[in-house]
Amino acid sequence: MHRIIIAFKMFFAILFDKTVAARAERLSQETPAESAKPSAPPAAAAPVSTRSDALTLLSVLQREARLIDFLKEDITAYEDAQIGAAVRDVHRDAAAALDRLFALRPLMDQPEGSEIPLTATPDANRVRLVGNLGGQAPTRGRLQHAGWQATKQELPQFTGQASAALVIAPAEVEV
Repeated sequence: MHRIIIAFKMFFAILFDKTVAARAERLSQETPAESAKPSAPPAAAAPVSTRSDALTLLSVLQREARLIDFLKEDITAYEDAQIGAAVRDVHRDAAAALDRLFALRPLMDQPEGSEIPLTATPDANRVRLVGNLGGQAPTRGRLQHAGWQATKQELPQFTGQASAALVIAPAEVEV
């Protein structure tokens, strides 16, 4: 029954569309061996303008915390108090942006410095062993850093043109 529906659709498409009719004529002239060959892949659609997630994150940190401005600034001429005041703003705003985008939480709930049990083969993505690693695999260790994990990932979608994919922050011009 499905093939009958397709046949009716094709009949009307051939009847009313010259390009479909031409394609159908070419198809009808092929031998069975030629029609069994895989057809060429369809032409690729126009590339969608994209940007890496790393640049998107950097863009957010620049827009909301002026992180790049702070890091690229030559701070040798400033007093420590001036740098400290600037760091407070960058720290507060960058932390807020990271929390909004990733909801960062410690990977382990135990306090740093506490003894924790280790599996025979800890997952290297979750636990990095440091210190004296020779000999047998340890069964316990002292937590030096609890690690971090994202509980969500909500990066904004880049909607610009491909030519702007590497732009982190636009130039600002006062008029």
